[in-house]
Amino acid sequence: MQSADKSNCKYVFVCGLPRSGTSILGRNIARMENCTGLQNTGVLEDEGGFLQDVYPTEYVCGGPGRFGFDPRAHLTEHSALLTPANVAKLRASWHAYWDNRKTIFIEKTPANLLMSRFLQAAFPNSYFVVIKRHPIAVAMAAQKWKVNVTSLYNMFEHWLHCHELFEEDKKYLKCVYELNYEDYVENSQKFHEQIAAFIGTCVPEPMKTDTFRYVEQWHNPRGLRVPEHTMEKVSGAYSQRYFDRWSHLLKKSVFKGYYRYIAKKYEPRFLEYGYSFTQGLDPSSKMCLEEAKVPEWVGTFFCLAADTAAFIVRMRARLVGGVMKQLRALLPEPVKARIRYVRERLISTRDRAAVPSP
Repeated sequence: MQSADKSNCKYVFVCGLPRSGTSILGRNIARMENCTGLQNTGVLEDEGGFLQDVYPTEYVCGGPGRFGFDPRAHLTEHSALLTPANVAKLRASWHAYWDNRKTIFIEKTPANLLMSRFLQAAFPNSYFVVIKRHPIAVAMAAQKWKVNVTSLYNMFEHWLHCHELFEEDKKYLKCVYELNYEDYVENSQKFHEQIAAFIGTCVPEPMKTDTFRYVEQWHNPRGLRVPEHTMEKVSGAYSQRYFDRWSHLLKKSVFKGYYRYIAKKYEPRFLEYGYSFTQGLDPSSKMCLEEAKVPEWVGTFFCLAADTAAFIVRMRARLVGGVMKQLRALLPEPVKARIRYVRERLISTRDRAAVPSP
């Protein structure tokens, strides 16, 4: 904790909406020379937001696709939460999981996107690395979390709202580096070198051997196995799957009128950020959008119906989750231990099967 008091300490906050690539980017930055990230925290993705009680987390504010609409999520240097006592609590919460022999401290929480001015005031000599990803990929990836599922049009509105807030906040920040997930996938080494120069360090030489650790994930009971020192590779494969699904929704879905309506409605606003709803689509999908003509009142009805459907899915997931939690609490400890053992064996078997033969 002594390093926290040194004037040469730097704090690097990785920002971006959930499912924008913040996790892998944050871990890779933490592998750079003299850098340290939060490790072995026991919380999802080692996110600092879950380790503190100074400000509400994005889940308290509504979860992915909704937290940005909650005024509590947008904090600036004028926040009443910015007190010496709270700053001390934040530092203590995070330095307990950093390697305090280092002097560049990395903290990755998606909601940092709306807290940059607050964090800059709390941590002098702070740097912000902000990553954006195509709204289709962000929206569809986040919808996998059924307990917080939100309609696509609201996901798009949320993407715009959060990035618009950041564009205003950026004017008050001293050190900001921005990149797109799509560019990062194409040439991660280039961005690692640029980010290293931005925060005043360097990219380490690749290691021949490495050790591994596990990062907690909501959908993976075992956690994600990641290397300690070697840079993780990024892939655009998942994004293409989301684009393919989007193309299918535009052409063949029973609700294609809804998807075409929101595509045309939001296209002009997303173009300002360099993204298009025709990106990665085949010619026939583009033609569907060009020919789409949905009356405004019909489109509004579609959006209300989508919100209702999302609400039903969300409530059902939470109800089932609550019941399962109560049932697990009633099970004897030996039974729970046996279930964990069987589940880990199944995961281990699946992982071995996924490794190609030499």
